[in-house]
Amino acid sequence: MAKRIANFSEITDQYDAVFCDVWGVVHNGVDPFPKAGEALQAARAAGLTVVLITNSPRVSWQVVEQLRQIGVPDGAYDRIVTSGDVTRALIAEGPREVFLLGPERDNPILEGLNIERAAAGDATSVVCTGFFDDETQKPEDYTDMLLEFKSRNVPMICANPDLVVERGHRIIPCAGAMAAYYEQLGGSTRIAGKPHRPIYEATLAAAREVRGDFPIERVLAIGDGMPTDVRGALNYGLDLLYISGGIHAKEYTLNGETDEAILHAYLEREKATPKWWMSRLA
Repeated sequence: MAKRIANFSEITDQYDAVFCDVWGVVHNGVDPFPKAGEALQAARAAGLTVVLITNSPRVSWQVVEQLRQIGVPDGAYDRIVTSGDVTRALIAEGPREVFLLGPERDNPILEGLNIERAAAGDATSVVCTGFFDDETQKPEDYTDMLLEFKSRNVPMICANPDLVVERGHRIIPCAGAMAAYYEQLGGSTRIAGKPHRPIYEATLAAAREVRGDFPIERVLAIGDGMPTDVRGALNYGLDLLYISGGIHAKEYTLNGETDEAILHAYLEREKATPKWWMSRLA
């Protein structure tokens, strides 16, 4: 049964490295969670290496810029590994004629790769980073396009496995929802971000670049997303600090607070075994 902690400093002496989720833990897409940034800075000051691990389809330098704009301090982390970073390896493997399904701001995921940008009707591969307009659209709005891709056996490379994400006080669909819908239609997908192994391998390598070798038993993952952060960390063999105030909060919130009994029932139902939990990282 997960143990509740009140302060992150209670457990930091048990670990050498922290793999921390971003959306829902460090910020909500609009505003930072200041106490989370302070907790990570304190962990680094205590000697831990902090690598942010995010399913953002953006490459890492873009996420650095985004964090600064939101107000997350640079001192809260040593490195960032994004789903966009590890997805570039899948894109590079081909096919080469690529259609980018997502906003123009995600173009850097294709830069420097030996590929050709193609129109939807000519593409032999589709890279999905999200929606053209995630404020108003849903996967079903793309049914005709996706069925056309499926008819030509065009694989979808999903750059963000998240189904949804917090943006302020709203829940916004992500590329993972598009990939799931494409699979329902019979299409094939390829994914490297959380919960899949490639992003954890890359994050471990980044942490070891900072501090040298250390055992994986000395790594703590932090996250709020059950199908991504939780499944990925536990499948990779990491201890997990579950942040209950994230995207699943409605499952166990009672009178505005996480109800511990309902939370444990939820975790048991999900067959999830985090070692620790907090409402918000602090």
